[in-house]
Amino acid sequence: MFKKVLVANRGEIALRILQTCRRLGIATVAVYSEADRHALHVQSADESVYLGGSRAQDSYLSIEALANAILSSGADAVHPGYGLLSEDARFSAQVRALGATFIGPSDAALAQFGDKLRARAFAATLGIESPPGTPAPVNAADESAIEQAASQIGYPLLVKAAAGGGGIGMQQVSAAADLKQAVTTCTARSAAAFGDSRVYLERYFAAPRHIEVQVIADAFGNVVSLGERECSVQRRHQKILEESPSPAAAFTGTAGAALRAALHTQAAQLLRAAGYQGLGTVEFLADFSGETPSLYFLEVNARIQVEHPVTERLYGLDLVEAQLAVAAGQQLGAHVLTAEPSGHSIEVRLYAEDPHKSFFPQPGKLELLAWPEGVSFGAGTGARTPLRVDTGYATGDEITSYYDPLIAKIISWGDSRATAIRLLADGLERSQVSLMGPKGPRHTNLEFLRALLRDQRFVQGEYDTRIVGQLQP
Repeated sequence: MFKKVLVANRGEIALRILQTCRRLGIATVAVYSEADRHALHVQSADESVYLGGSRAQDSYLSIEALANAILSSGADAVHPGYGLLSEDARFSAQVRALGATFIGPSDAALAQFGDKLRARAFAATLGIESPPGTPAPVNAADESAIEQAASQIGYPLLVKAAAGGGGIGMQQVSAAADLKQAVTTCTARSAAAFGDSRVYLERYFAAPRHIEVQVIADAFGNVVSLGERECSVQRRHQKILEESPSPAAAFTGTAGAALRAALHTQAAQLLRAAGYQGLGTVEFLADFSGETPSLYFLEVNARIQVEHPVTERLYGLDLVEAQLAVAAGQQLGAHVLTAEPSGHSIEVRLYAEDPHKSFFPQPGKLELLAWPEGVSFGAGTGARTPLRVDTGYATGDEITSYYDPLIAKIISWGDSRATAIRLLADGLERSQVSLMGPKGPRHTNLEFLRALLRDQRFVQGEYDTRIVGQLQP
C-alpha cells in the first residue's frame, strides 16, 4: 500500500479521501488555493501545499502547480477525486512521469472515455446502443450539414460537448431556427470549460430516467458491478438526488430482473473490453415510454462519483479503500467480490443556490451549519448507518463564487425505500443552515429538498428527469 497520498482536490471529496487514508495509516497531503487556505480538508491532512490563487485555473486546475506539490511533498500516489483534473489524461500522465501512482484508470482509458464521441463509437463495436446522434463533431458554420443531421435525428434534440461533463456545454434545441445559435453557444462554452470546442447532436428524450451502474475492476480480471443508481432528479442536467436501487417500475418482476441484468452486463462488458482498472461509472438513459423499455449508453465517468456514498451504504463498502487497493496493484478483496446489496439508500445534495431563480449560485458565509445528533461523517468502515453527512464546510466557513456551491451531501440508509425516505426527510427537517451575503441572507436548496421528498411522484417512485421542473417554484 502507499506511504503518502496527495489529494488533488478540495471540499467534501478531499476530506472524504483523507478520512479513508487516515484509517488505513497512510500519510496525507492536502493542496489548497488562496480561498481555501483555512478549509477543513487542509486542516485534516498531515501536511498541505499551497497551489496558487483562488481561481481554479490558478490552483486546482494547474498541472504545473500540482506537479510541484507532488515533488515537494514526496507523495508516492495521487488521488484526483472527482471533477477538476480527475479525468484529464494529461494530468495522469504527468503524475506517472513523476514516479507517483495515479489512483485511477490508465491514461489510455481516460482518453478513451473522456471523449464522448470516442466512447460512443467504442460502445457501438460491442453492440451497445447509444442515443441516435452524429458520429462526428458538427460545425455551426456549415449550416446545411447541421440542419441535415438534425432533421435525421429529429427535434427536440441536444447539442452536447464531446469533452463535456456535468451538463456543461449542453443545450436543448426545440426548433430548426434555434439550432445554429445553440451550436455556436455550446462550442464556445466547451472551449472555455474544457479547452475542446467539439460538439455533436443527440436525440432528446422528453421523459427519460437517468440510471448509472457502479463498476470496479482490478488487474487480475475481476470486474464487479455494484448495482445501479437512479439519478433522474436533476436541474440544469446536473444531479441533486440519487438513490439505489432504482425504483423504476420497469425493474420489477421477472422481465425487470432481466432488464436490470442487461444493464449491469453491458456496464461490465464495456469496462472489461477497455481493459479498465479502477472505479468507474457507466451512465445510461432509460426510455420506458414505449411498450418495450430501451436502454442507451451515455458515457463512462472514469473516476469516483459524487454519489458514491449511496453504493457504499447499500453494499457496506468503502469505495475509496477499494480504489487504493486496485491502484496499489492488489486484487479486489473477497468482501468486494462477493458483496451483496441490502436495503435502500438515498443521497441529496445541499447547495448554496436559489431554487426560485433557476438554482442560481448563492455565495456567502455559513452563519450556521448544524446536523442532527447521531449522524456519521464519511464512510468509516463501511458500516450502514441510518444517516451520513459528507461535507467540507463548518459554521463560519465561506461558500465562495470560485467553485461549485455544494455545501454537503446527506445520505440515508434503511431496510426499505420507504424507511430510507422517512429517515432522510427527518434528517433534513432537523438540519440547520443559515447563509449570509454582504447584503443579507442568501438562499440554499434545503426547503426544495424537503419538498421533493414529500412529493408523491417521488414517494411512489414514479418520476423521471422532468420532476425538478414540475416542482420548481
